[in-house]
Amino acid sequence: MRVAVGSDHAGFALKERVRPILEQAGHEVVDVGTDSEESTDYPMYASQAARMVADGEADRAVLCCGSGVGVSIVANKVDGVRAVNAHDADEAEMSRRHNDANVLALAGRRLEEGDAREIIERFLDTDFEGGRHERRVDQIAAVERGEQP
Repeated sequence: MRVAVGSDHAGFALKERVRPILEQAGHEVVDVGTDSEESTDYPMYASQAARMVADGEADRAVLCCGSGVGVSIVANKVDGVRAVNAHDADEAEMSRRHNDANVLALAGRRLEEGDAREIIERFLDTDFEGGRHERRVDQIAAVERGEQP
């Protein structure tokens, strides 16, 4: 799987720990930045990774900022992206099963590496269930197109 990763300064340390987790699992990683803990703005990195997913250049993305909130808001502005700010592995799994989430946001200031590893693994290893959930994902796409679901 090809996975885009990105962060701002507050998520940089976690992103640097996420990359080897993904690589060790056999995934191809595309790092869109940032490359230090120097203050920067998360929208440029989150939008670039999210667009890679929406355009099919990456299968999924993992984004990190201080809380995970900012990068998830930005990612969810990109048509075709369904980002989740998962706080634990169960949320990550359910976002995949029921929402076909394709971008994972993580809180760099709150997550330990072991917790992040479990969240990432569950997010990447879980398939979308489809069925009744497909109808709901289709309704999300309708909202993106400016239609009433």
